[in-house]
Amino acid sequence: MEEIVDIDPEAEAARADGALAQSLFQRLSEAIIQGEIPLGAKLSEPVLARQFGVSRAPLREALNRLQERRLVQRAPRLGARVVSLSAATFREIYGVREALEGFAARAAAIAMGADDLDRLRAILSLQEEALARGGDDAPNALGGEDRDFHAVIARASGNALLTGLLCGDLYQQLRLYRSQLKKVPGRGARAVLEHRRILDAIAERDAEMAEWQMRRHVTASYAALAPLLGPPASEDPCA
Repeated sequence: MEEIVDIDPEAEAARADGALAQSLFQRLSEAIIQGEIPLGAKLSEPVLARQFGVSRAPLREALNRLQERRLVQRAPRLGARVVSLSAATFREIYGVREALEGFAARAAAIAMGADDLDRLRAILSLQEEALARGGDDAPNALGGEDRDFHAVIARASGNALLTGLLCGDLYQQLRLYRSQLKKVPGRGARAVLEHRRILDAIAERDAEMAEWQMRRHVTASYAALAPLLGPPASEDPCA
């Protein structure tokens, strides 16, 4: 006798809205990071709902997720806006990034398996091929997490908390700032060389060198981008 399954229409609708919200979150994240939606732009719910052909409920959930990832900010009576780049926030994020990614590289040099090492080599090969074709964009900035050199290292660290911080809480903000590095001539080529040094240290299981090379890489990225953002407001000589 076949078992009769009682399907709750409301539960099914909630699941569908949740999946749609996640899809919208991903699409809006990419649009912001790639510059299709300008930094500081106002986000109108009615306009976005018409543009994507969705109801307001999953759209609001997507915007809530973007706010949690600090890609969108809300203010009373002003609604939702894409964040603007902040020199102070950039300094804070990259300070945390240097420590966390340095630790991730050290851990990955010990824990990374052969499959992840091959994946890291494949990503670096793609970056080197892009440079050989004449491109000089900063690598990873506009790629998804599955093609991100840094995300592979974080996931291979064997530390779930660290992975959650780098690939969850900080990931979208990091990508937003890293995407600006394409404006710095020569940074793409330099970054790929730095990636090669990190990979070599990990492949040699030299944890100390892997951490040092990663910290050096993050510091170089900070130094390349900082002039574009200017000093933090508290350090503005004209304030």
